[in-house]
Amino acid sequence: MTPDRPQGTPTWGTLGMGAVILLLISLGFYSNIWRVAEPGWFLAHEKGSEAHVVGRMVKSRQEGIFSAAGLMGVGLRKRPWEAASPTSIELQEDQSQFPRGTVVEFQYQAYADGLPIDTYSVYLSQVGGQGILFSVFDRLSPLSPGETLEFFYLLTSVLSALALTLVILWFGGEFGWFVAMLLVVSTVASQWLVVFGRNLWWSMWAFYLPMVSVLLYLRFRKVSEIRWAGFGTLVFLAVLIKCLANGYEYMTTTLVMMVVPMVYYGALDGWGRRRFFQGTSAAVLGSGLAIAVSLAILLTQIASVKGGIADGLSHLAFSFGSRTHGAAENFPASYAQNLEAGTLGVLMVYLKGVFFDLNNFLETGNPLVRRFLFSIRFLYLIVLFFFMSLIVFLRRNASLRSEEWKRQSALLWATWFSILAPLSWFIMFKAHSHEHPHMNHVVWQMPFTLFGFAVCGLAIRGIVSELSRTPR
Repeated sequence: MTPDRPQGTPTWGTLGMGAVILLLISLGFYSNIWRVAEPGWFLAHEKGSEAHVVGRMVKSRQEGIFSAAGLMGVGLRKRPWEAASPTSIELQEDQSQFPRGTVVEFQYQAYADGLPIDTYSVYLSQVGGQGILFSVFDRLSPLSPGETLEFFYLLTSVLSALALTLVILWFGGEFGWFVAMLLVVSTVASQWLVVFGRNLWWSMWAFYLPMVSVLLYLRFRKVSEIRWAGFGTLVFLAVLIKCLANGYEYMTTTLVMMVVPMVYYGALDGWGRRRFFQGTSAAVLGSGLAIAVSLAILLTQIASVKGGIADGLSHLAFSFGSRTHGAAENFPASYAQNLEAGTLGVLMVYLKGVFFDLNNFLETGNPLVRRFLFSIRFLYLIVLFFFMSLIVFLRRNASLRSEEWKRQSALLWATWFSILAPLSWFIMFKAHSHEHPHMNHVVWQMPFTLFGFAVCGLAIRGIVSELSRTPR
């Protein structure tokens, strides 16, 4: 017997709670209002990446939205003694060549002041859908450039918060509001989600879109109502939007994350090997086709600015190898350190990363307390989630109804499967992870920490329930 599925539209109470959650998370993403991230870090994080979106808007304003094939990039002006000429295009081969300092600042200045550019350096590893979309909105906006940019930050913050709100509401529907509220607190407290939440380049909502789509599809359908063709089409659309919106960033994490709801509902409803194989096949085919379509678009874009499809294929092969486990001798010397780094060493960097920093709120003169106690590291969370999972497991025969245990057991399966999502990026894209410890910690929240804190909520609720029934 499988547990009943909720039917019908959400209640007003659920919608009201969702609106409150959305507001709390959006405020954190947009303005760091809860100060979980150091203010300077919040304002400066990944500006070099975001400058490519702003540079795209400058280019679109000057020469059209699909100039330079719609690719994102950065613009520059010629020095006063250089002859003026029509805008030329330069090729930016990889993310390590992202501009810094004054070039980044110039993108925002050119956008705000309407300055022209003479040279446009394109980024070749993304379709650049976010740049195209913001360029369209920029053209339609009646606001000043500064006000328009702030609106874009707000829009991105709300969309990112909405994706996480839908996940939290799902947990509330499956496991109750105590679990959901713990997830709200952990989401608001995540400094990595906060610094990424409003960034125009990263468009964080797109990472969660495939998982949210699968989650809602399976939640509101009985097993007999699932149609794998429709499911595969949904996956295709969700993954295609992700690829167009923020490229292939954290792609393995996104795809594994998308499968987590299938693990949960497969365990809950007893799918069996055959049904799980069908679902996995539909997901693989749908996502594979979406990636292929987006790559075809990207290859066409590269060919239009570089000369041919072969150039695009060569660039993609170079980009993939330089970010994963390519042989160092096949790449420029600047890539050697990343390619030769040990996988275990890279993983340890991310295990020691800080999820929440109490040093932003409390002061102590003890350096050990600041470094090891006030800095809540991801390794600590993994240990915490393990012991909380053990508590939930040991309560399986302690006054739990069969249906309730099925849900909790399914959550345990999904939680420990979900750790493969961040690990897939750290391991498969080892070189990228070695080069970018300033940002890749965010993948722990895709969606491992969300599920882990849900397990904590179940364990705490169970302990409180047992204590309340114990005679005094």
